[in-house]
Amino acid sequence: MVEIKTPEQIAKMRQAGMVVARVHEACRAAAVPGATTKDLDDVARKVLAEHGATSNFLGYGGFPATICTSVNDVVVHGIPDAVTVLRDGDIISVDAGAVIDGWHGDAALTVFVGEGHAPELLELSRVTEESMWAGIAAVRQGNRLVDISRAIEGYIRRQPRPAGGRYGIIEDYGGHGIGSQMHMDPHLLNYVERRRGRGPRLVPGFCIAIEPMVSLGTPKTHVLPDDWTVKTDDGSWSSHWEHSVALTEEGPLVLTAFDGGRAKLAELGVTTAPDPCANG
Repeated sequence: MVEIKTPEQIAKMRQAGMVVARVHEACRAAAVPGATTKDLDDVARKVLAEHGATSNFLGYGGFPATICTSVNDVVVHGIPDAVTVLRDGDIISVDAGAVIDGWHGDAALTVFVGEGHAPELLELSRVTEESMWAGIAAVRQGNRLVDISRAIEGYIRRQPRPAGGRYGIIEDYGGHGIGSQMHMDPHLLNYVERRRGRGPRLVPGFCIAIEPMVSLGTPKTHVLPDDWTVKTDDGSWSSHWEHSVALTEEGPLVLTAFDGGRAKLAELGVTTAPDPCANG
């Protein structure tokens, strides 16, 4: 069952999404050489408290931290700690969520730590982020869930790797419905699996977290003994980007972007819905 939201509920999700955007802004600034992943978790916890929000990660299935911090070959669900020190040249995915009045926001971004990153890493993050926006641009009335998957995969497959070969689209994890819970139906693959069919039709009130995860090598992953940390099987580095998106009668609204996705989607020929928090 897909939860369809009212405009009032989407407005609450927008409030939560704005807090997530502020968490990302603060964590990006704090992700410097010498900082620990726990330092970033402390920053996120402070921002949530300042804006009257709670973390939807902390305690979820026993997860012990406020955000996920996934460094280099860690794809997702990295647990912040005081011993993982960020180094010049690292990349880190910061996955964060917030809850306002029972409504959820969830987003992730890839951050470059320090300087001197190889062009292949810069391109990996660009391709992953742009594939997310391609998926967001497919959130429109009349489309189905598979159209989002097709847009994400199609964008990635059209991009040549600087070092040759193909990017690995992570197979075991993907996007998800979001609303009164963080993870809800439907599950969104970042590639087209024909056996799954076309999925539900996109209608106003449909909300989805779109989150491609792409590696420089294999699409295969494994989970470490902590039961959370997910790494690529071949040790290749990966990028992770995510936004929560609502479809309204007037078009899509990127709930976790400061401008609601207006600038980026305009480049793709898509007009965003009015922002219910524009004056808040």
